[in-house]
Amino acid sequence: MAVNLLLGLQWGDEGKGKIVDVLTKNYDIIARFQGGPNAGHTLIFDGHKHVLHTIPSGIFHKDAVNVVGNGVVIDPVIFKRELENLSQFNLDFKTKLLISRKAHLILPTHRLLDAASETSKGKAKIGSTLKGIGPTYMDKTGRNGMRVGDLELEDWKDKYAALTEKHIKMIEFFDVDIQYNLEELEAEFCEAINVLKQLTFIDSEEYLNNAIKNNKTILAEGAQGSLLDIDFGTYPYVTSSNTTAAGACTGLGVAPNKIGEVFGIFKAYTTRVGSGPFPTELFDEAGATMSKVGNEFGATTGRPRRCGWLDLVALKYAVQVNGVTQLMMMKGDVLSGFDTLKVCTSYNYKGTEVNYLPYNIEEHNVTPIYTEVKGWKQDLTGMTTEDTLPIELKDYIKFIEDFVEVPIKIVSVGPDRKQTIMR
Repeated sequence: MAVNLLLGLQWGDEGKGKIVDVLTKNYDIIARFQGGPNAGHTLIFDGHKHVLHTIPSGIFHKDAVNVVGNGVVIDPVIFKRELENLSQFNLDFKTKLLISRKAHLILPTHRLLDAASETSKGKAKIGSTLKGIGPTYMDKTGRNGMRVGDLELEDWKDKYAALTEKHIKMIEFFDVDIQYNLEELEAEFCEAINVLKQLTFIDSEEYLNNAIKNNKTILAEGAQGSLLDIDFGTYPYVTSSNTTAAGACTGLGVAPNKIGEVFGIFKAYTTRVGSGPFPTELFDEAGATMSKVGNEFGATTGRPRRCGWLDLVALKYAVQVNGVTQLMMMKGDVLSGFDTLKVCTSYNYKGTEVNYLPYNIEEHNVTPIYTEVKGWKQDLTGMTTEDTLPIELKDYIKFIEDFVEVPIKIVSVGPDRKQTIMR
């Protein structure tokens, strides 16, 4: 049985949590493969809003097993808080939430390092969520990192102490004013470690490959978005992991020939949180409307999201890099009421028109070239079938499909899991 992937195709915040929740009934296992608590996957059902940061989005389905893969970095303190927030739902964490021994741990000093590094950059800061993600991945690639499996070893506290001492020296090197009480942070960390150790640790690559052999259905859940990928995103304004399809293989230990469908999620417009280039960003009333109607605030940071027209050049790039086989369009309802929609179909790059994503898309190099399409007035939020959608929206969908050459199979018309139209 192949592993299906679910990925964000923009700068994150596309609505992955909702779609994983919608699709989970079709899968035995939901496996998160990269990122950390910088992710915020929002699920809304039965009148309740849930935001998950590390725990896979299938956790509310009693028959699904949720795996936190080796490519994920885990902050035990945030993880404990997530578990506490879910305690009222009587979920079976011991058997339904499994943690890879090879997943790396975010230490308190990783967060401090993140803050020191970002502060030292001044106006050149990259917009880090300050969750310690980057420093943790740096320790991973620097072969200094501490992993979940280390907690089962007798000397884990010695390893923790050595790594913390190294971090403190690095923080001093940045020569910035970072106030902290390490004793308090460590007490909170140790308490969270005790909670984490009550869960089930697994050799996830063995577990998942056995599941494949036994014909279990697996959905790999990505975090952030393809344009934030450490290799293929808008570097250096990116995250620290591979958010693209290749990251699922390294983040779970499954071979490329075991990948089946690749589901790509995108918004009907474009958003971005934090710093970095954004060719189609709007600073006018249209952008303000998208932000207000779409409730565009980061699920993890609470920061307002920058809004702009749909960038099909960037979307086609993400489709290509990931080998997307099916698309899912989110927040079509937010665009209701616009007389005309603009869609970026090419760039003016240094005086030449190009239809691909060039090396640098900073505003002094790139100007978007738009195609205008007719908007729709109808409220989509109560619609439940494709045939009730306005013709202008159907034309918009077909325009996108023709451009990126991949079918749109799901259209979301609201935040609730029921506001999902299958095509």
